[in-house]
Amino acid sequence: MHLLLVEDERKVASFIARSLREAAHTVDIAETGEKGLDLATRISYDAILLDIRLPGMSGVQVCREIRQAELDVPILMLTARSLVEQRVEGLDAGADDYLTKPFALAELHARVRALTRRGAAIKLHCADLEFDRKRRAVTRGSAHIPMTSKELALLELLLVRSPESVGRSEIIEHVWSYGFDSETNLVEVYINRLRQKIDQQHRIKLIHTVRGVGYRLGLPN
Repeated sequence: MHLLLVEDERKVASFIARSLREAAHTVDIAETGEKGLDLATRISYDAILLDIRLPGMSGVQVCREIRQAELDVPILMLTARSLVEQRVEGLDAGADDYLTKPFALAELHARVRALTRRGAAIKLHCADLEFDRKRRAVTRGSAHIPMTSKELALLELLLVRSPESVGRSEIIEHVWSYGFDSETNLVEVYINRLRQKIDQQHRIKLIHTVRGVGYRLGLPN
């Protein structure tokens, strides 16, 4: 699933994002409400994890703006306090659920699964390539393609953003985590793995290098 995490505490955001990525989710991080709202209105997410206390625009304000924009994305409100008034405020603003910090990661994953079951696109397609997000299964034509969790996360990112290009630094941030060595060739290694698994046996290639930009998944131009 493609998730947006809006959290101003960098260590907390990195910890949560790393756990979600290990579960093969793609995660975008915004450290302010303004940035979170900008991403939420430009990119189609399967769910948004939104901290209620943010610098500048609060989580409640962000949630309200998202709903006023008539976006139906599921929203999980994260709060450091268990005050009933705070929970009610978030739910009244349009949040679908809430989770009080500190929380167990297992519960967070369960809440995300429950939210994304509601109306999420279960299958992503590009030509004869299909990614079943529920079963975490990939096929091209009639052939099943086994993949690791990181390969799935990279493929999901490319499919969600298709036919747009995705930059190398964005891939590192979304598939791996903060503090990753940007000079590594790991992105190229994983792109080559996807090409071997998805394109090698097919005349029509779906994974393309966009010179000076990054990578794109789609039919040839």
